[in-house]
Amino acid sequence: MEVVKVDLREEIDNSYDIVIGRGLLDNLAMELRKIPANEFVIITDSNIAGTYGKRLLNDLKNKNIDVHLITFSAGEKSKTRKTKEKLENEMLRLNLGRDACIIALGGGVAGDIAGFAAATYMRGIPYIHVPTTLLAMVDSSIGGKVAVDTGHAKNAVGAFYQPKKVVIDLNFLKTLPKKELVNGLAELIKHALIKDKDFFHFIEKNIDRILACDVDILKTAIKRSCEIKADIVMQDEKEKGLRRILNYGHTIGHAIESALSYRISHGNAIAIGMSYAAKLSAKLGHLHEGSVIRQNNLLEYIGLPHKLSHHKLKPRRILEHVQYDKKIMNGRINFVLLNSIGDAFVSDEVNIEDIKNILEEG
Repeated sequence: MEVVKVDLREEIDNSYDIVIGRGLLDNLAMELRKIPANEFVIITDSNIAGTYGKRLLNDLKNKNIDVHLITFSAGEKSKTRKTKEKLENEMLRLNLGRDACIIALGGGVAGDIAGFAAATYMRGIPYIHVPTTLLAMVDSSIGGKVAVDTGHAKNAVGAFYQPKKVVIDLNFLKTLPKKELVNGLAELIKHALIKDKDFFHFIEKNIDRILACDVDILKTAIKRSCEIKADIVMQDEKEKGLRRILNYGHTIGHAIESALSYRISHGNAIAIGMSYAAKLSAKLGHLHEGSVIRQNNLLEYIGLPHKLSHHKLKPRRILEHVQYDKKIMNGRINFVLLNSIGDAFVSDEVNIEDIKNILEEG
């Protein structure tokens, strides 16, 4: 037997900056000139295209940047392989090459689908994310997870592909609907619950100012939330260990999204998932009951649901979708639990029966 070794070991620098400030969209051209690309394509949804999309397109053209705009129908229902194919076909029609860069302008759906297209188009081209929702600012724009949904599960087909930059313009928050602010707060609170008890206290103390969209308070909260996720990603980019704690509330949350065919917001689903994860943590003897109450009181105060009954869901439907969870390895569920507020861990001792029991308790 003959063996030919292909030794490709090398260090790849996937580092990037998360820039946070006001009015950054109007100065995006300056950031784009730092990226090694000859032309750009803005990928955004039909809601954002008519407001910020065309505005950015015209601004960049006026600054002599070669740029195009591609849109897709707004909503989680568009986060599919079919939509991704349509985007790629349009990029091919525009004759975009490897020297192109994608600008993902929008929330989590835009970031996921545009980032996934960047990962595969011409075997990989650069992209930057300009998140327009709080949820995308604090969560989906950070860490390089890009994917589409399938009929079986959320984010079932995707890749790890880091952006070249994340540009968070706080001015987007001025026009963000209240329900979208609350939607994003679910992930922001999650970061505090898994890693920083002082940050959780900060959120509790300032929750009314946060709900009033006080940009100065939100800037502090967004920066800290980004720091928490970035620190975890830096230690475990491909989710082999520590990064799994970011899935707190997501095993049940993603199952809820799938069961409802994505007719529920991500934040609402994750809030319900965190509620049951905290209850299970307490039932297994890890978390004090007072911490469960404290978590759920905050979720309820800001208007997030914390029971399946809020959406008339039966436990059986949730369990049907849990089996497709990406965190299942060797037949065991890697379920994120809490020892205390600010201290999460991954347990492989949780089984389907445990989840069934906690869901049936209501």
